[in-house]
Amino acid sequence: MSVTTFPSVIVIGSGFGGLGAAIELRQNGFHDVTILERAGELGGVWRENTYPGAACDVPSSLYSYSYAPKTDWPDRYSGQSAILGYLKSIARDYGLTEHIRFDCEVTEARFDEPTGRWTVHTTAGDTLTADVLISAVGQLSRPQLPDIPGIDSFSGPSFHSAEWDHTVDLTGKRVAVIGTGASAIQFVPAIAPDVEHLTLFQRSAAWVAKRKDRTYRPVHHTLFATVPGLRLLQRLYVWCMLEFFSLGLVTAPVIRRFIRFQGLRTMRRTISDPDMRAKLTPDYEPLCKRVLFSNEYYPALARPNVEVVTDTITRVLPEGVRTADGTVHPADVIVYGTGFKGTEFLWPIKIFGRDGVSLEQEWSQGARAYLGMTVPGFPNLFMMYGPNTNLGTGSIIYMIESQARYIRQALRHLSEQPGTHLEVRPDIADAFDRETQKRLERTPWTTCSSWYRTAAGRVTNNWPGTVTAYRLRTRRFHRDDYLPADR
Repeated sequence: MSVTTFPSVIVIGSGFGGLGAAIELRQNGFHDVTILERAGELGGVWRENTYPGAACDVPSSLYSYSYAPKTDWPDRYSGQSAILGYLKSIARDYGLTEHIRFDCEVTEARFDEPTGRWTVHTTAGDTLTADVLISAVGQLSRPQLPDIPGIDSFSGPSFHSAEWDHTVDLTGKRVAVIGTGASAIQFVPAIAPDVEHLTLFQRSAAWVAKRKDRTYRPVHHTLFATVPGLRLLQRLYVWCMLEFFSLGLVTAPVIRRFIRFQGLRTMRRTISDPDMRAKLTPDYEPLCKRVLFSNEYYPALARPNVEVVTDTITRVLPEGVRTADGTVHPADVIVYGTGFKGTEFLWPIKIFGRDGVSLEQEWSQGARAYLGMTVPGFPNLFMMYGPNTNLGTGSIIYMIESQARYIRQALRHLSEQPGTHLEVRPDIADAFDRETQKRLERTPWTTCSSWYRTAAGRVTNNWPGTVTAYRLRTRRFHRDDYLPADR
């Protein structure tokens, strides 16, 4: 007679990944689940990023759990507060709140071979143990400040967009914005009408596409809630559209020509100055970097109080920013829209696996993981939104659900064989990595520098295919991919 003993689980992080993993496990009988959250509130990036205009660039009908639809989203592309509210309601409805330990930042996790368990240490001085460790810290959780001389010498307020200082009133101020990524494209239009002058320092132009947004009225909410299949049909439409564009990464490069045409047409309809157009035209292939969606970005840059500077920044001074041509651009406030430490997975948590080997050491040539979830030498360690699972187009929530289901199947196996652990075979992991990197060579991500790549050029973040392909790849847990139980 077999004995089922459900393993204990520690989940690091309470964003979409952490909550999604916990829901999948608890809904399937795994109740000994503890979520550790470094902040005093759940939400991940949607808790941290409160800058003006913060919103998702994936329609909310798809940027949400498939099993927890919301019929009353305020907009097609909902803002930060609505998404954070959704996550809080999910935690409440699925009984997760009492399983989250807040203000509990993990500093170290170590696999103990004699017991086959993970020991986790926190900044609060706590020591916890569990059979399984799941990291759900995400790829965009640690802000990246640029390596510019004099960055600490600026005399006025300065902050990263992910750490927006709402005590600083930008009205009538001269604001320098360094960086033109996904955050800047949202907050620049939001603050431009209020500032005296905005100087936008652009290292490389972005491909910008129109965002077909709309505000939902009560009648829409009623229809989504009462008309059978309407909400699902909308979700399916968005999913199919994004899957189509993802084919442009590997299978159908011709799609990138369409993106280029649309991007240039959008610019031409908004920017009349030929010099400005030249500055804003990317010198790389569409999809090499993240395509940005906005209807307000180009109009904001065309405002008379906005200036786009493409000269290299040489130094930050107490009074402003100096560029390579010797010009000093005066500023009262500096906002850094310079992204995150995307390739430094799990940083600064120290993870030690079998024989005391650190994950940092294992990943010295760039992060890699089988199916983006598990690493040889680190038994019973799984990752949500790990290496090579980010998307160039599509909803990461779909990927997260695929990972949660796979991990649940793996833990089901552990529950049926108490006292054992799962460690992916090195040959299986290496074969998967070679296959992934070979497919990545056919994508535009290898043709320019971006946060998707390490300094050595390895693409560590992105999945080279459709979300459907990933769902099929992770649909079933295969025990043969892992070392024997008596290893």
